Amino acid sequence: RESQVELREHIDSLATGEPNLGSHPCPPEPWGSPQTQTQPPLSPELCRINEDQKVALDLDPYVKKLLNARRRVVLVNNILQNAQERLRRLNHSVAKETVRRRAMLEAGGYQGK
Repeated sequence: RESQVELREHIDSLATGEPNLGSHPCPPEPWGSPQTQTQPPLSPELCRINEDQKVALDLDPYVKKLLNARRRVVLVNNILQNAQERLRRLNHSVAKETVRRRAMLEAGGYQGK
């Protein structure tokens, strides 16, 4: 019932062009900017539009997603570095074994070229 009365007042104020200050006066800016103090009071419709445009973005979920993604990238990077180090050591061992076997074959008198 109360919303119907407010709606009727709002429709009447829009029809007559008079701002209906009784239904939804605009709250003042919390920081009290000088611009707000010099401007005339806004109509309820302008207040609604003004409030709709003041969408405060909650960045916490995005920050958490970025931090989780960063953590996963660092984890994968560490895994790849460890795998690369193991491959480097394995390659070094294979090269040493190849040199050792080649030396054994040459010492035995085998010329396979």
